[in-house]
Amino acid sequence: MPATSSAPRRVPSGLVLATTAALSLPFPTLVPAQPAASAQSAPLALTDLLDVRNTAAGALSEDGRWLVVTMTRPRTSLGIDYNRSFGDPTYVAPTRRETFLVDTRSGDRTPLFPTPRVTAGSAWTPDGSTLAILVHANDPAADDRFDVLLIDRATRRQTALRLPANRYAFERSRLQWSSDGRRLYLSLRSPAWRATAKAEFARLTTGPRIVQSSEEPFLAWNGLQRLGSMESVVAIDRTTGTATDVLAEAMRPQWAVTRDGRTIVYADDITRKTDYDVIGGTEQRLVAREVVGGAETVIFPALRNIRLVWARDGRRHAYTRDDQLWVGTVGDSARTRLAGDTTARGDTTTDARARRQRERFTPVSWIEGDAPALLASNVEGLWLLDPATGARRLVLRAVDSLPTLPRAQFVGAVANGQQLLFSLQSKTAWQRAIVRVDRASLRVDTLLADSRNLAQFTMSADGSTAIVSGGDGNRPFDLWALHAPYTALTRLTDANPTLATRALGRTELLSYLDADGRTEFGVVHYPAGFAKGRPYPTIFIIYEDFFADTWDAVANLLNAHGYVVVKPSVRFDIGYPGEAWVKGVTAAANKLIDMGVADSTRLGVHGTSYGGYATNLLITQTTRFKAAVNISGKVDMISFYTDSPRLGVRNVHAAEKSQDRLGATLWQQPQKYVAHSAVMFADRITTPLLLMTGELDANVPALNTREMYYALRRLNKPVTWVTYSKGGHGTPLSSLDDWTDFHERLLAWYAKHLKRAPTLP
Repeated sequence: MPATSSAPRRVPSGLVLATTAALSLPFPTLVPAQPAASAQSAPLALTDLLDVRNTAAGALSEDGRWLVVTMTRPRTSLGIDYNRSFGDPTYVAPTRRETFLVDTRSGDRTPLFPTPRVTAGSAWTPDGSTLAILVHANDPAADDRFDVLLIDRATRRQTALRLPANRYAFERSRLQWSSDGRRLYLSLRSPAWRATAKAEFARLTTGPRIVQSSEEPFLAWNGLQRLGSMESVVAIDRTTGTATDVLAEAMRPQWAVTRDGRTIVYADDITRKTDYDVIGGTEQRLVAREVVGGAETVIFPALRNIRLVWARDGRRHAYTRDDQLWVGTVGDSARTRLAGDTTARGDTTTDARARRQRERFTPVSWIEGDAPALLASNVEGLWLLDPATGARRLVLRAVDSLPTLPRAQFVGAVANGQQLLFSLQSKTAWQRAIVRVDRASLRVDTLLADSRNLAQFTMSADGSTAIVSGGDGNRPFDLWALHAPYTALTRLTDANPTLATRALGRTELLSYLDADGRTEFGVVHYPAGFAKGRPYPTIFIIYEDFFADTWDAVANLLNAHGYVVVKPSVRFDIGYPGEAWVKGVTAAANKLIDMGVADSTRLGVHGTSYGGYATNLLITQTTRFKAAVNISGKVDMISFYTDSPRLGVRNVHAAEKSQDRLGATLWQQPQKYVAHSAVMFADRITTPLLLMTGELDANVPALNTREMYYALRRLNKPVTWVTYSKGGHGTPLSSLDDWTDFHERLLAWYAKHLKRAPTLP
């Protein structure tokens, strides 16, 4: 990887990263750090993918020294019951994790358990001496009961916390320690709740009669989903074992206790009827109550369209509502407006619209320290606002619509809140940086400039350490520590050393013009040993946008079998999603052919879920592809809208507003639903199509995709439909046999049509 200097580089404060010239300062010319495979490297095999680890950061102690790390891999996640995984709130998937305790200063790593276990949330006491972690009690198929283990950091001794009788911890139990580390607040459920949830799931899946009526307030499956937010909250004294009830069992999907331990703030489900304007079909209010009892105080009667950011004390909050930015304090009904245009909405002049846009702020984070402030963003960039006076200063210009400016992500505040760390990512190259902004002078120093992909950041409470998830291009992410003075990354994990012995190709950022002449980006995965000057069979994996050079298991598997893989981006217009892929994907194909990389006679395309839907729509509009694969993607928008056996608000919301963006209901514009149902245009398809579904897929039911199979059979078109009777949505993790067959069939399909090799029966 490129070497990084420990000396910060200064960006003149007057520029504030506002010009193209300033942009070049934190981003020197870098080559993505992708080590070339040696001649002795073995090709990547399907069995290798079973053991590729996905690494995640868990609880981080307040001093930034102690970190919980988990690693998962397909091999230890097999055996999912897809019938229960969608809809049964008592189901626990058998995702067994390797769980470690990592010293972020020395890099020492200690396994917490001798074998992978099903674990969930964790929390450190404020002094970092004790870890509370949720561990599944027995076989994942048994029930949803988790143990709460207390682990002494110094001795590694593990003790199960004794819970109140007739209640138990569960997978999504929230854990929070009191500020003195004596009491653990946690959410629990009752056996009575479990019996109710199991009975309702059984009623909706096995009968003997399943009755649903419009007189019921909720769609049945949304009603069952609401049960998943049912919990009570208790405080357990770790010294005496005494349990104190804080909140009775009710539907409360979120809660937190203020730092002083006096107040609990929680969301309360107030849904009276399924709401089709919200994906989950629910509505909540925000309530506060003293932990020791007392009357409830309603903070917000409804949380819809409110963006909330909390200070560390759990009392101060900032929020936007109706394009106005406010700050308030729990227990105080007075609120202060910091930003937001108040002129009449009827003024539609250019100046008025621009003024309203500039005054539309979104809270990002509270900045703690001797001079508390609120970090908020608007169309111009990131600002510091004084919560008392509303005075504001622009600290970093980062306009998302300008390609000359990088995207900025707030990492955390250091030096008692006097300095701010940001991660920057170029919009036109794989160039990343971490910069420090001094609040007093607005000076910007570049602390680290790198080609590595830096994704998620977790800052310790004391500001001494940031945990970063990231890594070199086309490699699985690892965890890194960024310690003061924040000029170098220290590697904490090396989860996949075997990949260093495999012949993996390099990736490249692709820039091209779509059919409308707009610049788009994509990612090209080259096979190991790629030779310029001869075209390769090329497969396009499609969904929506692609930019980062992240690990992609399927792309690397295809590379290992001699294919170039391209992941192009597309741009959507509301009401016309079907045009996006033909405008963007075919333009990317033209670019690869012009580069001499892609063989125009051997192009393939596939996608999963929304990408599978896109694949089917695309091949109704072009004959350029010689093979296509639709994995768990709908083909009929009309039946997807109403025919799911586990229909929830998501199905109609996705079509109308969110993913498909048709912009209307089926009855307002039925022609749009017809126009975006590939099955209606099956007669135009000439590309051989492989359909892969899971019989237990409640997201995109297999019966929806099945329509395309029977349509193409009727039209005497080349099509194969493979459904996994125990599979779900996407790649089946139901069994090793299903997982292996899925990948082998994918490879065989492309070999048959792009290499003209035999395929599986």
